[in-house]
Amino acid sequence: MQISYIESVIYQISHIFLWPVLILILSAVVFALLSLGSFLMESVLRGRTTYQSAFARYLSQQKNPVSSDDLELWIVKKLEWLRIVSRTAPMLGLIATMIPMGPALLALSSGQTDQVGQNMVMAFSSVILSLVAASITFFILVIRRRWLLEELRQFERGQKYKEQADALS
Repeated sequence: MQISYIESVIYQISHIFLWPVLILILSAVVFALLSLGSFLMESVLRGRTTYQSAFARYLSQQKNPVSSDDLELWIVKKLEWLRIVSRTAPMLGLIATMIPMGPALLALSSGQTDQVGQNMVMAFSSVILSLVAASITFFILVIRRRWLLEELRQFERGQKYKEQADALS
């Protein structure tokens, strides 16, 4: 009797998390799509000569000299949400898959195939959406990180050449 009570409590608690997890998955999908639009626009604009990157804008807004460490920290902060979504979305998808599996298995054991189908649709739909969000954000993360690190490298080389010129003067 004690074990079935504990199982019931664990089931009730885990079921509470279904809606928050589904909302987080939908938020991740929306974030991924907005990020994709922003990324596509940035990639088009990068081909233009008048384009000023976020890195260049950040540098121009600084009143004091900026070190490479400061810029690396800025890059990490800039990419933080892409990294968080690309890492957590698959975990949220797994959670959203596993929670409906319990009721689906109970329905299967009692022959209620329509409830099995409903629970499985929710389970698989949520994992698909979370994997799509993770894939999009990971793709953007990798390319944006490369872009920003290339700009950081150019900045560091420019600083190095400036220091060498100052030393020769």
